[in-house]
Amino acid sequence: MSGFPAGKYKICVRCKASSVCVSGLMLGGAIFYGAPVTASSQQANQGPAVVQPGAPGEPTKALPLDTHASLPPISRADVDFMQGMIMHHSQAVEMTALIQSHTENRDVRAMGAKISSSQADEIRMMQRWLAARGQATSMEMPGMPGMDMQGHAMAPMPGMLTPEQMTALRRAHGAEFDRLFLSGMIQHHDGALVMVKDLFNSAGAGQDAEIFDFATDVDNSQRAEIKIMQKLLEELH
Repeated sequence: MSGFPAGKYKICVRCKASSVCVSGLMLGGAIFYGAPVTASSQQANQGPAVVQPGAPGEPTKALPLDTHASLPPISRADVDFMQGMIMHHSQAVEMTALIQSHTENRDVRAMGAKISSSQADEIRMMQRWLAARGQATSMEMPGMPGMDMQGHAMAPMPGMLTPEQMTALRRAHGAEFDRLFLSGMIQHHDGALVMVKDLFNSAGAGQDAEIFDFATDVDNSQRAEIKIMQKLLEELH
C-alpha cells in the first residue's frame, strides 16, 4: 500500500462536463496548481483518482487508488510542548473551578468562564493530536505524579502556580480571592507565552500546521487576556 505526506495531495473527482480537470495543492493557505489531467487520462479509469500535482512544467502524476495519507514527521519538541501544555492548561481549569464558590465578582467570573471553556477545548484537541501519533497524553509516569517517563522529578511548567499558591487560592474568598486569582492567572499566562517562544526557538519544531496554528492562537489570546486581567487587578486596588 502506498503512502504520501498528508496535505500534499487531494482527491480529484473527474467532472463529466469538462474535458480538463485541474488538481490543486494547498500549503499554508495558498493553492498551487499542477499540470492538467486530460480527458484521455480521465477515461482510462472510472471513479475518483488520487493525483500528485507536478512541479511547474511537469505533468501530474496519478497514484494508486489505495494510496493513503500519512502524518508528517513530528519532533520531540512538538510532543513535549503538547504534553506540557496539557498539564499547564489543566491547572488553569482547576483554578477557574474555584470561582463559583469563592467570589461574586462578575468580571472575574466572566474571565474565568472564558478561560475554562477555551482551555478545556484545547486540552481535548491536544489529547487527540498526541493519540493520533501514538504519543502519551501526559508527561508523567502512570501512578507516579511529579515523575516523568524516565522516573526523574519533573520541573514545573513555566508560570504554573506552586502548591503553596494553590493552597492560598483555595482558602481565599471575595476580594482576596479575586486578587490572588488574577495575579496567579497572569503569572500562568506569562508562562504559556514562554512555552510558545521555546517551541518556536527549537530547531525543526512548530512546523506541523495544527501545532503552529494552536501555538500562535495561544500566544495571541493569552496576551489579550493578560491585558484584561491587569486592568481588573488595578481596579481592585
